[in-house]
Order: sequence, then C-alpha cells, then structure tokens
Amino acid sequence: MKFAAALLVLASYVALVAAHGALLYPVPRGGYGTKQYNGRVHAFLGFKDSKWNMRFPCGGFKPGPVTNMKAGQVINVRFLASAMSAADIKKQPKLTSKNRQFKQARHGGGLCEFSLSYDNGKTFHRIGRYTRTCPDSYYEWPVKIPKNVPSCTTKNRCLFVWTWTANILPQYYMNCADIRLTGVKKGKLPKTGIQIVDFPGRKTGVTAPGDGEKRYASTGPNRKEVDNNMKGVYAV
Repeated sequence: MKFAAALLVLASYVALVAAHGALLYPVPRGGYGTKQYNGRVHAFLGFKDSKWNMRFPCGGFKPGPVTNMKAGQVINVRFLASAMSAADIKKQPKLTSKNRQFKQARHGGGLCEFSLSYDNGKTFHRIGRYTRTCPDSYYEWPVKIPKNVPSCTTKNRCLFVWTWTANILPQYYMNCADIRLTGVKKGKLPKTGIQIVDFPGRKTGVTAPGDGEKRYASTGPNRKEVDNNMKGVYAV
C-alpha cells in the first residue's frame, strides 16, 4: 500500500510540475504533435525528472517542424494548456463559461516576450510582448514580424521564440519554433533583447506583474498592446 501510494504521489508531482503553458502555434521544438513530445515542453527551464532536463535554450529539444514566415506577416500565436483534450485543441480559441473551461496553470499571468533568433538561440531580437494576462489558451495573441527584417533560411538556426516570466512563481518558460523567414535585402534586426531569468546561471527570484488568475481564462490580450504589437512598438 505504501509503495502504491508513493507511486501515486510521484505521478501527481510529475503531472503538476509539467502542467504549465506551451506554444501550440507555431509548433515548437518538442511541441504537441511532434515526435519529441513528452509533455515536458510545458515545464519551466531548470525542471528535471527521469525523462527530461529543461535547459537553455529552447528546453534542450532538437529541431522540429519548420513554419514558413515572411517579413510583415502577423502571427496569431496560440498556447497549449496541458489539460486540453484533442477536441479542445481543435475548437480553440473559443471562450466558454468558467464552469465549462479546461484548467490552465497560468500562474497569475505575467510577461510574455516574442523574439527572433538567427543563430539557434545564442541571441534574441524582441519583436513583440504581452503583459499581465499572457499566456492564455482561450485567445490568439497577434505578433507581427517586422517588415524590414532580413531573411533567415539556414537550416536549424532560424527561430521564433516565446518566453514567459510567471507572476505567482519565479519560473521562466521558453519554447522555440523552427522557421524559414523570407525577409528583405539589407534588412535589420531589432536591437532589443529579451528578459532571461530564473534558472541556474541567471538572476533568480524574478516575477512579473500579472492578473492573479491562476487556472481560468483571463480577459485576453490588452487592446493597446495588440495595437502596439501591430505597430512594432516592442520591436526596436
């Protein structure tokens, strides 16, 4: 009985620590539907168990499916909550009443940043961000690829990156989607980087302002922040 109880506790613990947010679209390395998917894409950097060690950059996952993008394109980012069923994934984003929602480990929201990397995660160029309510699987989060960025077509080096500094807990999440980006000649990348915290070798104990909602849907993207993302305010 004690052994069975211990296994139950262990299974619950693994489910708990791995049950966070992740990119759904664009499909990230180790993401849902890829051969590498083991549920650990939801976990924070620094998390370890018998199956995986979430490490910087990109969780340590190998290159995955490639998403084609182009300069000036709006990417409607979607998130995957670990409690979502296959049916939920197909019909989202669609808001429902609280008593019918799948639960999300949103940790009170926080800071989401979106960036491009042209060197497989060595450097990051911020192109967008959302604060307080992000992430949330019940909404799309529009991010615009700057219209003046250069092309990036080298295999296994070009990334669209999502990072999240949580509100309630000092945890940092990172997912990387492999992309093939068609840009412009003599293009320029934004100079602003992203916040990188809360795992070994980085500043720890960092949280970001949030909305306080732990499990259910937020109010979604702030209208002003959507406009700012479309105008490229955060891509400087």
